[in-house]
Amino acid sequence: MQLRMTNQREIILRELKKSREHLTADELYERVKKSMPRISLATVYRNLEILSEAGIIAKLEMSGRQKRFDYDVREHDHIYCIKCQRVDNLELDRDAIRSVNYESDKGYSIQGYRLEVAGICPGCQQKLRSKENMS
Repeated sequence: MQLRMTNQREIILRELKKSREHLTADELYERVKKSMPRISLATVYRNLEILSEAGIIAKLEMSGRQKRFDYDVREHDHIYCIKCQRVDNLELDRDAIRSVNYESDKGYSIQGYRLEVAGICPGCQQKLRSKENMS
């Protein structure tokens, strides 16, 4: 599928790449509207879905949380903070995970996986330590 790269899509992509973060559509909308004040939130949502379906960006769907978008489409994993919802890349040995033989257990033919890792980010850990020291 040949995707026409509109001005809106180019600006959305540029902002997502520039951020180096895993932004929600709302966060991206706030950044994009600075250079394109008349753009709507619905347009940002629609274009993010189109770009992710085309494989130009990755869509992160973590259970119970708002979708986030990633400029980096290579195969990799993520960790999220249970306090502030920050999302970071997580480098895991994907070959070791793939080598586990799940097929024999339940008869599945594994096509891929999504591993959810939760933790507390360094910033939130620091805030928790500061609160403990104040007590």
